[in-house]
Amino acid sequence: MGTTPVKTFKPNPYGLYDMAGNTWQWCADFYHVSYYQEESAKKLSLNPRGSVTSYDPEEPFATKHVNRGGSFLCHHSYCKGYRMTARMKTCSDTSLNHLGFRCILTPEMQQVKLGKDKLES
Repeated sequence: MGTTPVKTFKPNPYGLYDMAGNTWQWCADFYHVSYYQEESAKKLSLNPRGSVTSYDPEEPFATKHVNRGGSFLCHHSYCKGYRMTARMKTCSDTSLNHLGFRCILTPEMQQVKLGKDKLES
């Protein structure tokens, strides 16, 4: 009937929690309708960062971001959001109750936080 607290369910084999099905994950990547076509034209794409501009022909003047992962409102009969390649789009000023975000701490950020050259084991 709604979202669940973080870590309600077991992690996936990579140790990650809530990767799909609780809320759509709002990404930093801008949504651009042709981004996948542009990426596929490259010979090799390493760690793509997403489009640097936003463009949705349905709302050409709205700035939109990519959403991934599906939400508690998705159902296999009508929602394809659980596919790894699926992406949705929303404006940054949306207030959907099934849209969330994830905070990430990279090893480099951890080093800065600890003020050390090497990570603690």
